[in-house]
Amino acid sequence: MPKRMHVTTWRPLAAAATAALLAGLLTPAAATAATPRKSEPVHSYDKAVREAVWVDTGLDGDGDGKRDRVAVDIVRPSEPGRQGRKVPVIMDASPYYSCCGRGNESQRKTYDANGNVVQMPLFYDNYFVPRGYAVVGVDLAGTNRSDGCVDVGGRSDVRSAKAVVDWLNGRAKAYTTRTGTTPAKATWTNGKTGMIGKSYDGTVANGVAATGVEGLRTIVPISAISSWYDYYFQQGAPLYDSGPDWLSNYVNSPDARARCAAVQRGLVEGAPRTGDWTPLWSERDYVKAAKRVKASVFLIHGMQDLNVRMKHVGQWWDALAKSGVERKIWLSQTGHVDPFDFRRAEWVDTLHRWFDHELLGYDNGIDREPVADIERHPDQWVTSPAWPARGTTPTTLRPAEGTQDGVGSLGLRRGTGTETFTDNPQLSETDWAAKADTPTPEKAGFVTGPLTRDLRLSGSSEVTVTATPSTPTAHLSAVLVDLGRDTIRDYADAAEGITTLTDRSCWGPSTAGDSSCYKETRAKTADVDYTIVSRGWADLGTYAAAGKGVPLTPGKPYTLTLDLAATDHVVPKGHRLALIVAGTDKGLIDPPADKPTLTVDLSRTSARVPFVGGADAFARATAGAAHAAPQGTVLDGVRDPRTTQRVPGGDR
Repeated sequence: MPKRMHVTTWRPLAAAATAALLAGLLTPAAATAATPRKSEPVHSYDKAVREAVWVDTGLDGDGDGKRDRVAVDIVRPSEPGRQGRKVPVIMDASPYYSCCGRGNESQRKTYDANGNVVQMPLFYDNYFVPRGYAVVGVDLAGTNRSDGCVDVGGRSDVRSAKAVVDWLNGRAKAYTTRTGTTPAKATWTNGKTGMIGKSYDGTVANGVAATGVEGLRTIVPISAISSWYDYYFQQGAPLYDSGPDWLSNYVNSPDARARCAAVQRGLVEGAPRTGDWTPLWSERDYVKAAKRVKASVFLIHGMQDLNVRMKHVGQWWDALAKSGVERKIWLSQTGHVDPFDFRRAEWVDTLHRWFDHELLGYDNGIDREPVADIERHPDQWVTSPAWPARGTTPTTLRPAEGTQDGVGSLGLRRGTGTETFTDNPQLSETDWAAKADTPTPEKAGFVTGPLTRDLRLSGSSEVTVTATPSTPTAHLSAVLVDLGRDTIRDYADAAEGITTLTDRSCWGPSTAGDSSCYKETRAKTADVDYTIVSRGWADLGTYAAAGKGVPLTPGKPYTLTLDLAATDHVVPKGHRLALIVAGTDKGLIDPPADKPTLTVDLSRTSARVPFVGGADAFARATAGAAHAAPQGTVLDGVRDPRTTQRVPGGDR
């Protein structure tokens, strides 16, 4: 059954409606005074309250017979409390505050002699505390100064952060020390909380939102995971050479590593390298719990993120749409990069207005702005009133034989015949794309002629392949490619599309121990002859069930549908669109023991691609196009972006 496309439009918030009502009842001057549009830096950062509490999670994850407490470091303005006013909270729950650091400069928490935070990583406290927000940094269970164990997106991770939201709303207990009995109460906050964070931190925000916890008003997940299975595997194909046990051990504090052996064993046993779906993955699948989400969601992701892939965006976004969740999205050309480092001034301003609207209730118009911001070229952004774009319709494209083996055509008519290729795990998507017009033994390529007009893809694609393997195991990869010269962000570079400069810009006041000034960046670009638009992978043995692989019978045909990552990309006039089907992408781990040869039945193979304007738009763009390769040499393009040495879920 074809996937249903979901689009987003804003529905008015109660706060906005109330503001409109007040504006109608009050004089213009009074209405303006009653409905501020922007919080201002009127509070002292230097005199902010800095304190730590330990929140009781209600769990005993490390099995020591005592309930775990997680450390919560707080920076909040002092003036509102003296005036009898309470403040909202911006919260970043992370496993990285001590082991790995946050942001482009790998900042860690630092403390004074009393154990209160001196440096809170990132700019959030410097910028937002003077504007009347408290900023809270939570050490996830098992990390830094917290009890318990890291369980990589499971019950411990999510509940250790959720417990803090509960405490901020008067529903959980906290103490002034890690082992003491003196209670700490959050009398200074109104409980309205927004969670933010990149990668693992944003993933925790997704998980906490999926509990439906009261008081969590919004989340801002950046490059975040929506289902942990889809981080480590795709349809049975392993994406990393390690599992959640490695990541848990990596971020656990040194003393947690000594006491968390049982949790480690559970992660090993519950996440078999076969790629089969297990109860461990069900617990870490936030997509299935999206119906519980009450918080609004402002999602940011790099369309070339090959750490946390765009599949996480498409499935999470669509699931939230079914629940009527208010959403906003930024999609960049980068890899795994924070918007502070690819669109800094616009990011700070937009985040400021988002939190003002969601946590302070200001009618600043952000809910009436376009839902999506999309980077078309380096530092060139467009907006879209909905995402996927209105008028987007999944269109079935069909491969057909061409004039030479291994290079066929791609169009609306059903093809006939077969194409054959042999798995070569030493080659990647970039190798295939660079030779899309050349017959090579490791892939089958299908290409349109040069487009006569621009063609926009918006959303998630899928490719259905009927293939006959020569061995009992086989992997499949499917890639959509824009063939044509362009300048893009060099997402395959180590910095994934940015260059870090020496000059700094400042975002709020600083103290001696916590500077608000960060190194500037600029786009790092590459000139290419092709751009990978979307990709997906699968173990052909999961043809009957995505979560369970079985041995194949050589010589027997199997049909499998691969989910391709969401994207938003315009194939320009004069470029061509290619579909490549191949075996193991060399970035994948554990290739089949034998190198299978696969024969693809073209009459039973197709791609469903979300075109704006649907089949009519594709037909118009390809009308009269000659299905032949243009003359000229192929540039190197971007290098192979994947590496097995990357820290899963982590930052640079």
